[in-house]
Amino acid sequence: MKQVMQKILFDHPASVDEGCFEHMLFASKFAFGLFIAAGAAIIHAVIPCLCEKTASNKITELYSRINNR
Repeated sequence: MKQVMQKILFDHPASVDEGCFEHMLFASKFAFGLFIAAGAAIIHAVIPCLCEKTASNKITELYSRINNR
């Protein structure tokens, strides 16, 4: 059981050179950014003249953040 918990909670964060809580914070901020992008895309779907590039700009920013860690 201890090995399973080790794998679930610590192995992946360690593989990206982060602690468990540091990784949780990064992933939470990333998820919030995706939520913002999704909201902008929904607004754009309903009113096309609004948020024309908001979702794609946010996704580009998130992609850059992931690749530059």
